[in-house]
Formats: sequence, structure tokens, C-alpha cells
Amino acid sequence: MESLSQYSKDVREELKLSLQEVYNRTDIDVTLWGYKMFDLESRRYIGNKAKLTPWIMNIINEHTGGFESFFDVFAGTASVSKAAIPYAKRIIMNDFLSSNNIIYQAFFGSGVYDMNKLHSIIEYYNNINPDTIEDNYFSDNFGDKFFDYKNSKLIGHIREDVERRKVALTHKEYAILLTSLIYSIDKIANTVGHFDAYIKKNILYHPLSIQLIRPLDPQCVEIFREDSNILAENITADVAYIDPPYNSRQYSRFYHIYENLVTWEKPELFGVAMKPKAQNMSAYCTSSAPVAFRDLISKLNVKYIVVSYNNTYESKSGSSKNKITLEQIKSILEERGTTKIYDCDHRYFNAGKTNFVKHKELLFITEVGQ
Repeated sequence: MESLSQYSKDVREELKLSLQEVYNRTDIDVTLWGYKMFDLESRRYIGNKAKLTPWIMNIINEHTGGFESFFDVFAGTASVSKAAIPYAKRIIMNDFLSSNNIIYQAFFGSGVYDMNKLHSIIEYYNNINPDTIEDNYFSDNFGDKFFDYKNSKLIGHIREDVERRKVALTHKEYAILLTSLIYSIDKIANTVGHFDAYIKKNILYHPLSIQLIRPLDPQCVEIFREDSNILAENITADVAYIDPPYNSRQYSRFYHIYENLVTWEKPELFGVAMKPKAQNMSAYCTSSAPVAFRDLISKLNVKYIVVSYNNTYESKSGSSKNKITLEQIKSILEERGTTKIYDCDHRYFNAGKTNFVKHKELLFITEVGQ
């Protein structure tokens, strides 16, 4: 996408408004190429900032006076990265989950793809009769738990077929098919928005319908899947945006089914929730969070550090309690420069029954070296 920096201030503001209409969409589906498609925000994800992005970007833009490069250190759903695209020439997004990485490749990655070809494949999948499919790894492990048995067979069958087709697909096409599968099964999952547990009641059968995602193709995005504290040493940018997983919810465990589907290594699974052995565990979800956060902040080579934080530290739910306090974040940030705090009333996406009283979303902005 063309940078806005070459235009006058008035023209830039006008263009930003029109671009933001595109990049701030949160439709469940969009009709393009004659059929419905999923937009980026059309999945459930704990801590999703989609509804907050206008507020976040307005504050960042006003505080910085504009920026050309944006480093989304823990990108998650990538909704904040998407919202930054109209403002910057360069977007760097990072997340350690394989499922998030493939989603970034599908929506933002470079590479060629043929939507007519992909639509034909999706039509084939949507015409498969689940009763004709044999049991498979996915149905054996997740059938009548996270998904009803028929759909579980179909999900496993489709995943195998995508892998079989891989040699005839571009990397972008492969990413789009896997991402479309993830977004489609999210709509019928027997969960409250994650896979730490399933709802223990009879599952009503709703036929799975695979729907393609709508790629954004911004041409200004760099995608990483690395340890954030290591990557921070190797990235230079105007703004670093940080939204770490600072409670005990390990995202690799909460979204283990998506990780399993993407890597497709078919590991042995354990427990009621059918999880693999622990991997990709974040220090930010442990008592070491303050140490990890200080290390990250000290390594950032940026002009502005922006940190999202919500005041769930006093939550009655142990898993929702933050592992790092507001005071600790403020103290660590002030070691790098002058820090301001902004707040916004916000209804947090809480997959369980935890009651967050007077919940606020906070935004710290540190001007480094000032």
C-alpha cells in the first residue's frame, strides 16, 4: 500500500479516514468475488483488541505526531497491526503461535494466489458427505467433545486433503485454506471461545460450511514467529506496541486445537481437553512476568513504547489475575523515558464467568530518552 507521508497534512487526514473504513472493518463476513468471506476479526480470541483499535490508534497518532514504522510485538489477532496500516510504511508483526502465524501469512503475507482456484476447492469440501468419511486423527481425539462427531471427521478429512494438495498450492494459497478452516470451525466449536475445555452437554449438529477468508495484501508487512524478547534486539522502529499475555492463561494451551491443525504433527494427546505435551509456554504467564517485561523493554530500539494493559489484577479468577501490576509496568517504562497513561472503559472479552468490575483498558505511552 502506498505511504501517506508524501501528501499534505489535510490530504493525509482525508485519506486516512477512507483507508480506516477498510482496515477497521469488523464484519463477520464480507461479500467479494460473488461469495461471502471472513474478515480478519471474525474469530473469537481472548484479549482481542478489535473494538479498541480506533481509540488506540488515535492516541498513538496524536501522541507521536505520526510514525512510519510500527512493531506489534505480541500481535495476537493482528487487529492492531491492521489498524496501523493506513499510518505506516512498514508494519512488523510477531507472535509465537503457529496458528497465528499462518493467519498472518493468509491475510497479510506476500505471494500469489488464485481465488477462483481456492473457491473451487472450498466448494468441493462443502459438498462432501461426512457419512462417507472414515474415522481419522481429528475425529478420534476431538469428536463429540469440541465438535460433534460428523463435523470432526470432516475437519480431519479436509486437513489431510489440504496437506495432500500442498505441492500444487502456493504458500499463500496453503495459508488461506488453513486459515479459512480455522475461521470456519470457530463458528461451530462446542466451547466458550477457547479450547481449554469443552461444554459438557449434548452437541447440536450444525453442518460445517467452509468459507474463505478475505486477504488484505497490504504490501508493507513483515511477519515473524520468534521469541519477542530475542526479536526485540533485532528490530528498529518508530513505535513498539506491546500487549503481552500477562495472566496465567497460556495461549498455546487455550488454542491447542488450532496449533495442532496447523502443525499437523498429530502428537499424542492427554487429559479431558485432549492437549499435547506443553510447549511454547510464555514467561509472561508466570511469576517471572515482571523480569521478562523489564528485559523486553530494555531491548527495544524504538522512539515510542506503547503498552496495553487491563486492570484484572484484582480478579477473583486465578487465571485472570495479572502476573504484573500496573505499578510495575509504569516503573519499568519510566526507566526508558517519560510515560503517560490513558484509560478507556471497555467490556473485556471473557470466555468464562469471571466478573470484571469497573474494567478499564489502559494505554501507556513512553517517549524513549525523554
